[in-house]
Amino acid sequence: MRKGICVAGNMIVDILYPIEGWPSQGELVHIKDGISRATGGAVCNVIMDLATLDPHLPLQAMGKIGKDAEGDLILEKLGGFANIDTSNVLQEGISALTLVMSDVKAGQRTFFTYPGANGTFDESCIDWSRVNADIFHIGYILLLNALDAPDEEYGSKMARLLHHAQQHGLKTSIDVVSETSDRFTRLVPPAMKYADYCIINEYEAQMTTGIPLRDDSGNLIRENLPEALAAMKRMGVSTWAVIHCPEGGYGLDEAGQYVARASLALPEGYIQGSVGAGDAFCAGVLYGAEQRFSLADAIDLGVASAAAALSAPGATEGMRPKDEVLELLKQYDRRQE
Repeated sequence: MRKGICVAGNMIVDILYPIEGWPSQGELVHIKDGISRATGGAVCNVIMDLATLDPHLPLQAMGKIGKDAEGDLILEKLGGFANIDTSNVLQEGISALTLVMSDVKAGQRTFFTYPGANGTFDESCIDWSRVNADIFHIGYILLLNALDAPDEEYGSKMARLLHHAQQHGLKTSIDVVSETSDRFTRLVPPAMKYADYCIINEYEAQMTTGIPLRDDSGNLIRENLPEALAAMKRMGVSTWAVIHCPEGGYGLDEAGQYVARASLALPEGYIQGSVGAGDAFCAGVLYGAEQRFSLADAIDLGVASAAAALSAPGATEGMRPKDEVLELLKQYDRRQE
């Protein structure tokens, strides 16, 4: 019997440079002390969160990193968890990088991203006979260049890969990146056709389905959530369609039942960073799917996992073992709608 989760896709190193003010073109600015490196991307964040939630859950990482210091850093971080198998991670070329210029005066960050090895990750990198998991989760659509390429039969190379994963007995799960573009309607629906689970945020759901989920004032349009989830199901998501946002987690289960779970009302000073909250929510829902939770219980774990992630500035440092994460549901009230 298959067990565990394979997490595939983006594996990135973020390099943060503190600067004092943003220069005009052609000018120079000094980088301050405090340069830091951190792993990121769907694979690193989600799989490390899963490994912390349950140290006994079999996990497989899959992706492409460079033969460089950044690639070594990724392997070192993942290697710190006994239950993460990195044997399906390929090293070739230069690792994907995001250079973060952090203006300490203005409090603004500017990002320069390089796709590197991630950009060439495709199905030729996968030996399906070595994937022994129950669930195959991949992210992010719109940030994996080779898999975002068109396919005459399936619409995209990602959709073809997901279909093949299902043919090899895997349940499939997808996530999307929140870019500003018109590519959502072209690239996400073909993948949804071969997705058992789809876990995305409200912006990504709105851009994919065309159903507005925030008004001009930025308020969540709650009454449109069931319609957007139903649209995701019509596009092909077979089991759980899930939308997460700061207000909570919402989904349609395999029987078409609507689930709504508000996020936690966290006290002032609790939130130390939000960079990994979405991936933590995704990890919680994926864990629930693998453990055969109901969708309601899986979303509750996702909500609690996101709250845990918010307690630390990094993407994964705030995650805790499952029982400790679930205690947050008892410790804090739900947000009021």
